[in-house]
Amino acid sequence: MTLIKSISGFRGTIGALPGDNLTPVDIVRFATGYARWLQQQTCGQVSNAHAGCAAGAASQTPSRRLRVVVGRDARISGKMVEQILCGTLSGCGVDVINLGLATTPTVEMAVTGLEADGGIILTASHNPAQWNALKLLNAQGEFLSAADGSQVIDFSERSDYAYASADALGTLQDASYLEAHVQAILALPLVDVAAIRAARFRVVVDPVNSVGSLAIPRMLEALGVEDIQVINGEPNGLFAHNPEPLAEHLTEISAKVYSCKADLGIVVDPDVDRLALICEDGSMFGEEYTLVAVADYVLSQTPGNTVSNLSSSRALRDVTERRGGAYLPAAVGEVNVVSVMKQSGAVIGGEGNGGVIYPPLHYGRDALVGVALFLSHLAHTGGTVSALRASYPAYFMSKNKVVLSPDKDPDEVLSRMQDRYASARITTVDGLRVDFEERREWVHLRKSNTEPIIRVYAESPSQELADALARSVMDEISSLS
Repeated sequence: MTLIKSISGFRGTIGALPGDNLTPVDIVRFATGYARWLQQQTCGQVSNAHAGCAAGAASQTPSRRLRVVVGRDARISGKMVEQILCGTLSGCGVDVINLGLATTPTVEMAVTGLEADGGIILTASHNPAQWNALKLLNAQGEFLSAADGSQVIDFSERSDYAYASADALGTLQDASYLEAHVQAILALPLVDVAAIRAARFRVVVDPVNSVGSLAIPRMLEALGVEDIQVINGEPNGLFAHNPEPLAEHLTEISAKVYSCKADLGIVVDPDVDRLALICEDGSMFGEEYTLVAVADYVLSQTPGNTVSNLSSSRALRDVTERRGGAYLPAAVGEVNVVSVMKQSGAVIGGEGNGGVIYPPLHYGRDALVGVALFLSHLAHTGGTVSALRASYPAYFMSKNKVVLSPDKDPDEVLSRMQDRYASARITTVDGLRVDFEERREWVHLRKSNTEPIIRVYAESPSQELADALARSVMDEISSLS
């Protein structure tokens, strides 16, 4: 059983002992810490009567009560966590706008759309059903910075809580924001509803028994797709397969797309921030290539820069440079990608796990806008999904890890490996990435913050070469004395 506290929120397995897992006691502590942090953002110090939850707080109070948007995926612990979270926020004097079942990007957009002060998404993303998490948003509907996240953790670990009095409790309001989210996507100039409607696509959707079953069919209907088949579509949190959208978990939809002669399959994770696609022949389009294809379309209409994290495919860089733009790498983590996107004015970015971030909509991974842009691209090309995939540079990835012995310092290992590859192209914003330009290969080494391991990701023009590069680097790490 596990409880992980990080700058982006709190994640753990449900039940057992407080402090070791995600229990009701932990939910109260984390919600209180977040409320205290929000109060500090609003008035510079914690107020006793209004969301501060601190004993002996100062007299300064905000001009209005804080408002927080809450939404959750469909996992079986979601309702329990939602009730405790909303009650705690109310007890802190925070008004709660509860979206109920809602995608992560929908909650993100609702924070700004409803002029809230922050948001909390209850989802463990692609983790199995026994997990849940509180993912924290700022007033821009974006994940917290490292500094802000550390403050929330600090507040959650303090015991000087003084909650709101009866006449200062926050209100609880139910709301929905999915339709506003969909309409905002339809209003984007690059979303070509007429072309999509004319293409008469046949689509199979696998939302893995979560909120994608509410959001993706509605998005497709709004785009003019009439032939939609949904499998695993009951949002009951009883995931029909491992919820991480990897090829080995998607055999059912792959067979369904092929057997019913659909044009493509659409797969999302439980909170709908990752998008995977299935070709018409049942083969995988590849999660890494979701962003590549969408970026290619965006760049063809609005030239500019792109960003992805260091563990994402080189194919995005190739497509960006072919379109005359510049590609910039970012450290792993959505908040890091967003930061570089803002700094560089990137027209699109994201992560190689199927996460598309399109700034004209909002700065968050969003499978709904990914679907709309991809179908616009496919309608414009007039070909099949497999033909579109074949038009992009072919790269293959190998993902591995090295378990370090107790006497090995991960930072020293990375430093020594950097010395060994000093003649290659080196990037150190997140661990160590080594690019071998002449071979169109790279390897990325990252230490874990929770385990004595170094993750080793390698990419090459063939799977055999990628595996060989990874093995070679892993052997070098193991040989360091």
